[in-house]
Amino acid sequence: MRIAVIGGDGTGPEVVAEGLKVLQAVAEKVGFDYETTDFDVSGDRYLAAGGDPNVASIPVIRDEEIDALRAYDAIYLGAVGHPDIAPGILEKGLLLHLRFALDQYVNLRPVKLYPGVETPLAGKGPEDVDFVVVRENTEGLYTGMGGVQYAGTATEVATQIMCNTRHGVERAIRYAFELCRRRNDKKRLTLVGKTNVLTHAHGLWYRAFCEIGEEYDDIEKDYNHVDACCMWFVKNPEYYDTIVVCNMFGDIITDLGAMIQGGMGVAAGGNINPDGVSMFEPIGGSAPKYTGQNVINPVAAVASLAMLLRETGQNTSDAKLIEAGDRVEAAIMAVTPKMKSQSAKRMGYSTSEVGDLIAAAVAEAQ
Repeated sequence: MRIAVIGGDGTGPEVVAEGLKVLQAVAEKVGFDYETTDFDVSGDRYLAAGGDPNVASIPVIRDEEIDALRAYDAIYLGAVGHPDIAPGILEKGLLLHLRFALDQYVNLRPVKLYPGVETPLAGKGPEDVDFVVVRENTEGLYTGMGGVQYAGTATEVATQIMCNTRHGVERAIRYAFELCRRRNDKKRLTLVGKTNVLTHAHGLWYRAFCEIGEEYDDIEKDYNHVDACCMWFVKNPEYYDTIVVCNMFGDIITDLGAMIQGGMGVAAGGNINPDGVSMFEPIGGSAPKYTGQNVINPVAAVASLAMLLRETGQNTSDAKLIEAGDRVEAAIMAVTPKMKSQSAKRMGYSTSEVGDLIAAAVAEAQ
């Protein structure tokens, strides 16, 4: 198994290091070989190469580096975001560029409350918060279609186009149906949109959902307007099983999902191309104010590693990798009850100590 590692910015390299520590432990436990290659792609490199901190002026990641990444089984990413670089430059130049270039058309976000992790939802526990969001990842408002005219004048016009293709919508929905069937939980797939207002874009989503759904008699088909979905996340998260959603709304509801599962310190995600190379990352940002202090929570990064193993194993029919992913998640669930908090500086342990605990839980498990 070949893994490309992009530590990225801020605390990204620190949390990735803990994930790699756990990877070594689970590889020894389960018995599989792997190799990792570091790719130096970061805000520091962008600035050192003469990049303008205010306007994108040079590539954040080069075309030859993207071509090299195609040869790997998976990409493990730490964080993107530099305090001295304007927002959008690194995010578009690395995250969005890789998602589009590698056709990672699904953003997969498990929303799972681990034991011992506090949720802001009164009266809810791990048995209530356990669902997954399939966010379409390469279309919608994120394509960058649109523009500005008459900038700086009283008649300035700004447009951003929500671009949806039948091909892009169908493949995201079909992925979600297949995932819902594999989960074999409530067997309910909920489409989240805004069909009463975005009648063109989300009319396409709804038609495709209904048509594809006819092929899945075993799956209950459900629909939520996005505002209602946000309400039900808070009131009755136990209702949900699998959700499929467009790019923009998916970005929003998965951050809400992260908070009800205990915060950004535990939220993991994957950018999936089932037929190519996928990229896995913790959802939280680079947290530059904590860089180098050994106080940031690595649980989300380790959970991303569990996803990397499980999803790669699923796509390659490698039972050892699937087992490894399950073992890593089980180890996380053994460690979170020992932590005082999931917030930086409040965990009761350092970053490296949390990584040590999870690695030890992997090694000691039967």
